[in-house]
Amino acid sequence: MKKLILSLFVLLFVISCGATKPAPVQNDEANQALLQKNESLAAELAEVKSVLGFVLQKGMNSSYEDAKKEIESVNKVHDLRISESPSTGDPNAKLVIVEFTEFQCPYCARVAPTLDSIVRANPGKIRLVYKHFPLSFHKDAPAAAASAIAAGKQGKFWEYRWALAPNYSSLNDSTFVSIAEKVGLNIEQFKKDMVLDGEKLTIIDRDMKLGMDVGVQGTPNFYINGKRQDRFSPQLVEQLLKELY
Repeated sequence: MKKLILSLFVLLFVISCGATKPAPVQNDEANQALLQKNESLAAELAEVKSVLGFVLQKGMNSSYEDAKKEIESVNKVHDLRISESPSTGDPNAKLVIVEFTEFQCPYCARVAPTLDSIVRANPGKIRLVYKHFPLSFHKDAPAAAASAIAAGKQGKFWEYRWALAPNYSSLNDSTFVSIAEKVGLNIEQFKKDMVLDGEKLTIIDRDMKLGMDVGVQGTPNFYINGKRQDRFSPQLVEQLLKELY
């Protein structure tokens, strides 16, 4: 990392030294050429400064080109097809949080109450979208996802989602039915709908493919207004809300 930072400082120095002031007596053509050169150098300087700031913030130990690619990835706005997934909050909110998550992940369970509180504390300002991303080593996660989809068919996806979250270590049919009873679902209908069939696997696989396409590697993984967020927190949401509202 030290070598990368040193090389960036050297690059900044070289670019800065390359800038030239237009001569007051030279013809317009020569001055125009110098102005164009300085504009190009200014753009390069801004890019190097951006990479340097990013490297220092993230503590990266990679090449300049890798750092540039990482910045491009962070700033990219992805189409996350939010209309095809369960959402809560205001559908017209300026701030849209998309969570790729699952029910057997302890970290997902831990952040669930925070997400619920954030949405409730900011009525009309946030839309939270759920994307299924069951990790391969969490064998009970797909069945839990199917049970949540079943709850959604009765219009209570989010009530069920929040109630099921603390039970990440005991996911089974008995738990699913118990939570369904707790949130007031029609149990007979729920038992029929909670089966992990082809329809639900299609929904889960669709979200999984989307997640892999946009760079999701673990859970929970957050995107705000289409941009990937490596360090999601209530403080970040509060800051973005201030900027938007």
